Amino acid sequence: MSSDAPGGGGPGEPGPGGGESATAEWYRHFGTVDAPGNSACYAQWSVGIADDPELIRRITEWPYNKRQPLLMLAAARFLGARISSYPAFRGFLDSRWEDISRIVLTRATQTNEAGRCATLLPSLAQIAAAGGRPLALLEVGASAGLALFPDRYGYEYGAGAGVTRLAPAGAAPGTYPVLGCTVTGPVPFPAELPQVVWRAGIDLNPLDVRNPDDVAWLEALIWPEQEFRRERLRRAIAIARDDPPLLVAGDLNDRLPALAAQAPAEATLVVFHSAVMAYLDAAARDRFRGTMSRLAAERGCHWLSNEGHTVIIQADGSSVVPEMDESRLRGRFLLLHNGRPAAIAGPHGQSLEWL
Repeated sequence: MSSDAPGGGGPGEPGPGGGESATAEWYRHFGTVDAPGNSACYAQWSVGIADDPELIRRITEWPYNKRQPLLMLAAARFLGARISSYPAFRGFLDSRWEDISRIVLTRATQTNEAGRCATLLPSLAQIAAAGGRPLALLEVGASAGLALFPDRYGYEYGAGAGVTRLAPAGAAPGTYPVLGCTVTGPVPFPAELPQVVWRAGIDLNPLDVRNPDDVAWLEALIWPEQEFRRERLRRAIAIARDDPPLLVAGDLNDRLPALAAQAPAEATLVVFHSAVMAYLDAAARDRFRGTMSRLAAERGCHWLSNEGHTVIIQADGSSVVPEMDESRLRGRFLLLHNGRPAAIAGPHGQSLEWL
């Protein structure tokens, strides 16, 4: 279920049953706030859609949580839409609208950004060092599970002469993605990557890295001009194919206790998630917090929450990250360790501000 943010939504999102004007505002917000600086193509397309009453009417026929700009645009990219002017893109939409609707209604924004491991790694290394044990990782909203391999990726923190580099032991350069991350504040860089002995994930619809259609969907979710993310994704997929994680389908609240019980007792269990909680209403998030409290009490489980204020709006309008003022996040994520703010992170793992 892991989504993309910024770009999954924002203050201009429609509420349940929101009409055409709210849908148009959602696309305008995406095209003028979220996309600029990330994708000129998506910025142009989204503003074009916002100013296109007929297309807005069609989009508003979908359930409100299926109107996400990124979902609709990814569906078009999945079907072959190339970087183009808005009029050319509009022609493509007309020619493939039934197929686009089918994909929007059957798929979800399951962006599986391995780059987020760069912002999770310092906390994971701290947890491993404090416990003196290897890690067992469990991701909720895991998509294809690519964030479950922080020990198999390389890292470059900082810029210029002040770069901290880490690489997986024994791996040949070029066989793993290198995750770049700019940093501010006293980030606790580890001397080496933590050992991971078990990795598992939960998703409503897990994606299979051995399934060409699922891989194509993961690539379609990457914004058009961000070729470096596409290459990073392909290298991460190659690692996951060699050693697929345990992925189970279902609601995270229903499946978490039983899956957590499978983690080896000799390892420190860490449950984590990125851009997932906005898909749950306040009651479901409360239930999840209760489960995490029990896991912490019963087996010393750690909890890493990596979330923005919103990805899609919920019926109850509740805030996903009440611990941090939205103006300070500015489209970034708040990383919480056991409920306490640890850092502000770029949504794709591109930056880390240690608190």
